[in-house]
Amino acid sequence: MAQAIRTAWQVLVVALASAGCSDDDGPPPGSEADWHGVGAACSSDADCLEEEGQRCLTDFSGGYCGIRDCAGDEDCPQGSACVTHDDGVNYCFLLCIDKPDCNHNRPLNAESNCVGSITFVDSGHNSHKACEPPSGS
Repeated sequence: MAQAIRTAWQVLVVALASAGCSDDDGPPPGSEADWHGVGAACSSDADCLEEEGQRCLTDFSGGYCGIRDCAGDEDCPQGSACVTHDDGVNYCFLLCIDKPDCNHNRPLNAESNCVGSITFVDSGHNSHKACEPPSGS
């Protein structure tokens, strides 16, 4: 009888421990680019550590973590694309369908907009949009 109780407790402990390790909740919101911090708010380059070449673009309100000097989409994490910004420099910016796609890693007071009037480096983005943060510091 004692052995049966001990076995039942062991089974219960293993079941409870396994329940805490489940991946059923799925990945965090957003794309791979979101997980790597592309498009996140920042105040310095140190806030953008996930990808080599990622920089805090401080000319935007709330900053914007973008991978600088991409040559094309192959240099960007999935879910982002290489765009030529108004400053003439190429950056990996998040792709979006609508505004909520842009703001997984941004505060309300510095939300990015989902815009279609942006210059993509690679062709084939005619119907795509990218997240553009508000101008100004």
